[in-house]
Formats: sequence, structure tokens, C-alpha cells
Amino acid sequence: MARFKLKESKKELTSYAGLALIGQCLEVVNVEALVDGGIPVSQGIKTSELVKTTVGLLSIGKSDFEAVEPFREDRFFKQALAVRKVPGSVWLRQRLDRVSGSLLEPLDDCSVRLIERTEAPITPHKGYVCLDMDTFVMDQSGTKKEEVSRTYQGVDGYTPVAAYLGNEGWCIGLELRPGRWHSSLEIDYFLERLFPRVERLVAPSLPVLLRKDSAFDSAKLLFAVADEKIRWAAMARGFEYLIKWNPRKQDKTAWVEQAEAAGAFVEKRPGKREALMTLNVDRAWKKQTRPFRLVIRIIERTTNKHGQMLLLPDVELEGWWTSLDEPEETVIERYRDHGTHEQFHSEFKTDLDLERLPSGKFETNDCLLRMGMLAYNCLRLIGQLGLTGNLAPIRHPAKRRRLRTVLQEIMYRAAQVIRKARQWWLDLGHASPVAKVFAYLQKRLVVQPGFASG
Repeated sequence: MARFKLKESKKELTSYAGLALIGQCLEVVNVEALVDGGIPVSQGIKTSELVKTTVGLLSIGKSDFEAVEPFREDRFFKQALAVRKVPGSVWLRQRLDRVSGSLLEPLDDCSVRLIERTEAPITPHKGYVCLDMDTFVMDQSGTKKEEVSRTYQGVDGYTPVAAYLGNEGWCIGLELRPGRWHSSLEIDYFLERLFPRVERLVAPSLPVLLRKDSAFDSAKLLFAVADEKIRWAAMARGFEYLIKWNPRKQDKTAWVEQAEAAGAFVEKRPGKREALMTLNVDRAWKKQTRPFRLVIRIIERTTNKHGQMLLLPDVELEGWWTSLDEPEETVIERYRDHGTHEQFHSEFKTDLDLERLPSGKFETNDCLLRMGMLAYNCLRLIGQLGLTGNLAPIRHPAKRRRLRTVLQEIMYRAAQVIRKARQWWLDLGHASPVAKVFAYLQKRLVVQPGFASG
């Protein structure tokens, strides 16, 4: 096998050319205006530079504080992210510990600004812009970090709550929560912060469909989303909800008898029958009672798929609270697509390497997670604009690209860094397949007309 000879030169190279596009995303957001005004410093590194540095690291899949050390003297890293000085790992950790509480709200606004100012595509699914909300588990086993406790998956960690908008999966809400918290605990406060962002981002002509799983089945939350529907209706806008029913201690035999009495069962195959029903159920909260539509599906199996007889019938009971005025089959089909959000959770934990949060302080980890939300949206935007159109490298058709694909195709692109005539250049190589993509993204990642540059 032929061996390559090694050579060192004075040429400046980078293996993260995509950071130049992340810097443009941060320029669109105008992090300085959002952060430095509320958290000023008399000297040294600005708070906005801490944010830019951390988001830059997260956007190339590096979540540890120590990962910043190789970039402290990297001229391209500084130029791409528009930072004067890159902090060391110790300084970065200590500064974030001090300012993390003040950064939470500005970081949330950063993600909304990015989507809003670039006029990022927010596409509906079968007529509705879907807003998917759920909690997920971040395993922190073997650590002594603040608020790490037993989660519903039986591991020690955190259970953050996240909200994703549209077919693209824009993350417009991500907050860290102690592992022991139930999914619905204090979730009404999260909704109060979430709904104005949805109202701000979604076009008035498009209706919104909120989808949640059975962990959020409570009278309090049903009343909250019903009130939100009324508020949107007053603005001549559409808002609907679809929430999985939690049957808890329901008597399945009684439900089968009720379906039989209504004549709702339909035989799907020998040994399997299915019933769909719609009920109006009164729910009570704080001395108020309201009717809610409940779609019920009952599946009874007396034989398995191989034709083997079962000793006892296997009964599957499911239900959905909804404001949709659609047939039961359509309601169930709309909820089935809700499972797509599980992929977005995994992208945070694997592609951005945020499964194990680096700090021992809860508030700092919450701040880092929201910076991860901004990095996620930056990468999602680059993927949607650059890797789904005609200029993209040849791949299978898709309505969105996974963050890992964006990292491999764009972020981890090698280039030669050239500075001449007081200008910075990136030499992507001869006949580079992504050179046109880079050029297009540089033109597209700017504040769109109609938005102030401040």
C-alpha cells in the first residue's frame, strides 16, 4: 500500500468551515443587543462573547468546557463568530455560573429572533402547524449535580421539557427540570411563555394544533388550552389541541360492553375487532365544569396475528382529548405523527452531545441547554435552506435533514483560511460539491426585509 508523505506548511487550515455560517446566524440574532445591555461588564470578555463561543462549540458537537481550549488562539474561530477573545475553560465555567440566571430569558428570545428574522420556513401538516410538546430524560447517572434525581425511566438525571414547531421541528421552548418532577408539574408556566412565541412566529392565516401525550392529561391543563383556543379565536386565528387520554384505572371490560351496546365494533380480521366512539365528558377545575370531546378507540383481540387463540381477550384502550371537529380516524391519524418529535430529542442528546450536561450547577446546565436550543435552530436552519433544495449534495428526498447530516455535510467541511487585502477568504478546494451551498447560505442568512437590524 502506498504511503503518503507528510508535510507541514504555513497555510492556515480549518476543519470547521461551517462556523462561518453559524456566525452569520448569530449576527442575524444580534446577540450583543439582547445580552450585553442586561448583563454589562466593565472590562474583559463581554457576556455576548461567552454566548457566541459556547453556541459555536455546541454547533460542532462539543459540549464540555474543556473543548474551548484548542480554539483560544484560533484566528478563524474568532473571526467566524465575531469574538475578540476566546475565554479559557475555567473562565467560561465561572462566568456562566455567575450570569446563567440572567441569560435564560435572552437566550429564549435569541431562538425566536433567528426563526423570525430569517423568515425560516414553518410548514403545516395536513392544514395545521403542529406544536409538539413533551418531556424527555437526560441520563446523569453517577454524578452529584444539583437536582439530579430518579426519573420516570428509572435512571438518575433530568427531565427537560421541549416544544417543537412545524414540520421542520423548530425548537421554540426548552427548559431543564429536576428528574423527579412529574411531566405536568408547573407546565402551565411553560405554556404561558410558549404561546406568545407561537403567536409571533406562525402566520395569522395558518391554524395551530397543539399535541401532547398522556402525561399532560389533567383538568387544569385542559382548561388552559381551552382558554387559549378562546383567546386565539378573539384574534380571528385558529388554535386546536389534541392530547392523549390517560385511562389510569379504567375498567376495560365496561368499555367493551359500552361499545357493544352502541354497536361500534367493526371486525378488522378474524379474532380482532375495533370500535371508535366520541364522547362529551365534563371535566371540573376550580368550581368550573366544561364539556370536552373525547375520542375513544377500543381494540379487542381473541387471536393473535398468527391465528393462535388467546385464553382471555386482549383489550387495548386508547383515547384523545381534542377540540378538532373531524372524524375519529382523522384525529387518530393526526396524533400518530406526534411521535416524530422523539427524533428531535435524540438530536439534542447525541448530535449536539448534550446527554451529559457539563456543569454541577442546575441553573448553569439550564443556561447551556438553552444555548443548545439556539445551536440546534442554527443547524436546523442551515439544513433546511442548504440541504433540501436543488443545490444540495445528492441525497434521498426529505422534508428536513437530521442535525448529524448538517454536521457532516456543512459544519465539518475543511477549508484553507486566507487573509489578504484586509479580507478573509475560505478556500473550499477544487470543485467542492458544497461551495455553491455555502455561497447561497451566505446570501440567505441575513435579516430579511421588514425587520429592524437592531
